Amino acid sequence: MTNQQLISTLQTLSLPHNLSAVVGIIRGIERETLRITEQGRLSSKPHSAELGSALTHKYITTDFSEALLEFITPAQADSALTLKQLEDIHKFTLSKLDDEILWPISMPCFIKHQDEIALAQYGTSNTGQMKTLYREGLKNRYGSMMQAIAGVHFNISFPESFWLKLQELQNDTQDLQDFISASYLAVIRNFKRNLWLISYLFGASPALCSSFLQGRETKLPFESFGKGSLYLPYGTALRLGDLGYTNSAQSALNVTYNNLDDYIAGIRSAITTPSGLYNAIGDYPDGRRKQLNHNILQIENEFYSPIRPKRNTLAGEKPSEALARGGIEYIEVRALDVNPFSSVGISLEQMRFLDVFLTYCALESSPLMSVAEQAQASANLSAVVNNGRDPELVLSRNGEATKLQTWGANLFADLALVADYLDKAYKTDEYSHTIATLSQWIVKPEMTFSGQYMSKLLASGLDNGAYAFSLAQAYKAKFAAQDYSTLTADIFAEQAKHSLQQQREIEQNDTVSFETFLADYFA
Repeated sequence: MTNQQLISTLQTLSLPHNLSAVVGIIRGIERETLRITEQGRLSSKPHSAELGSALTHKYITTDFSEALLEFITPAQADSALTLKQLEDIHKFTLSKLDDEILWPISMPCFIKHQDEIALAQYGTSNTGQMKTLYREGLKNRYGSMMQAIAGVHFNISFPESFWLKLQELQNDTQDLQDFISASYLAVIRNFKRNLWLISYLFGASPALCSSFLQGRETKLPFESFGKGSLYLPYGTALRLGDLGYTNSAQSALNVTYNNLDDYIAGIRSAITTPSGLYNAIGDYPDGRRKQLNHNILQIENEFYSPIRPKRNTLAGEKPSEALARGGIEYIEVRALDVNPFSSVGISLEQMRFLDVFLTYCALESSPLMSVAEQAQASANLSAVVNNGRDPELVLSRNGEATKLQTWGANLFADLALVADYLDKAYKTDEYSHTIATLSQWIVKPEMTFSGQYMSKLLASGLDNGAYAFSLAQAYKAKFAAQDYSTLTADIFAEQAKHSLQQQREIEQNDTVSFETFLADYFA
C-alpha cells in the first residue's frame, strides 16, 4: 500500500510554484578499475608519468595499489555530461597504457599471490608517504586481495532550494545547515533500510576467479566452472558480502546515523581507540612501520560503509572535522559494483534510478535507526548478496518476514510517484521510463545485472576471467575508435604536467620529519 504521507508531500512539491525547488541536483562519479596486461594478469608497471601525479591529479589517481586506477568526474548537474567526461578520462588513460587494458568488473583478475599487488606510491612528501603507509596498514590488517576489488562511488547533493522548501513544509525552525545535515542523515537511514534493492538490481559480482580466495575457507555454496571459476547460483554482489569489503573489528563499532554529533563521535572513537587485534601487527625488523597506528581505524577512510555523509575538506582537515565545521554537504554512495555492461562502469539508467531512489529516501519518513535495525538491514543485504535471485527469498521488514518480490513491488510503487515528480520538475519522461523498466526486474531476476552476467558468462563457455577480458578488449577498441567529446587530450596532458609540478612543490615545502608530521596529524 502506497505511503499517504509521501503522496501528500509530492502533491505539494509538484505545485507550479514549488516544482523548480529540486532542479539543480549535483552529481559526481568515482570509478575504480585495475590495469591488466594483454595476458590477463595484473599489471606490475608503476603509474605512468604521462597520466600525471596520482597525488594531485584532478581526474586520474590510484586507490590501494599502483594498478588500481580511480577516475574522478567534476561535480555538476548534467548526468549525460558526467558520463561523457568519464568516457574521455577512459579514452585518454587507455591511450597512455600501451599494451594494457582496464578490468571491466569488480572482482579482480587471476592473481597468483597477493604479493603481486604493489602498494600505490605518491612520492616523497609527508602526505604522499602517509597515503602509502595507510595502504601498508590495510595490507597487513586485511590482506591485499580484498583491496584489489573495484567499485563505483556516486556522489550527490540536493540544491539548497530543495531543503528550504522541505524545511518550510515541515514547519522546521532550526538553522538551515542543521536541517540539511539532519535531512541527509535521514536519507542515509532510509538508504541503509533499502540497500538490499541496490544489490539486487545492480549487483554484478556473482562470480569470481578461485585465486581470489588464496586458500581461504568459505562456507558459501559455490559452484565451479571452467579452469578455476566459482559462482553462487542466486548470488548478486559478492563484493558487498563476507568475501568483500568487510572488517570484523568494525562490526563492533557503534557508528549511528541518528544525529551528526553522534555520528562524528562514533567515527572519532574508532580512530582513537586502540585495537588489540592490530596492536599485534607490530613493526618490521628494521623498525619501519606496518601501519599508521594500532587503532580500530587508522584513519576515517578505513570505515567501510556503503554510504557516507561528506563535506569537502580544507587543507589538512580530517573528514569528521569538516563535518563538525560546516555540516553535511553531500553524500557518497559506495555500494555500486562496476557495471560490466558499460564501458565506464556505470550507466545513465543507473544514475537516473539513484536520483529517484535517493529523492525517495529524502521524502519518505525516516525514523531513528537503532543498532538492532542496522543489524537487520545488514542481514537483509547479506541475504540478497548471496541469494538475491532466488524467487522465494524472504527478508525481514520491520521485524516481519516479507518476500523480496512483495517488498520490491511496494518500493517501486513509491519510486514511480517520485519519478513522476522529477519528470515534471526536469521536463522529461526519462525518470518514469527508468523506474517502469527496472520494476520488471523484481519478478524477473534474470534481468538484473547479476542475472544477465551469469547468463552471458555461462553461455560463453569461458572462465570468468576470460569473459571479463573479452569485455575489456572490446571496450579498449571502442574508446580507440571514438573521439573526445568534452575533455581533450590537450586538457589531460596539461593537467598531467600541472599535477606533477604540484607534487614537486608539496615535496619541496615539507619542513618537518615524517614522524613529526604524523604526530601533528593525529594530535
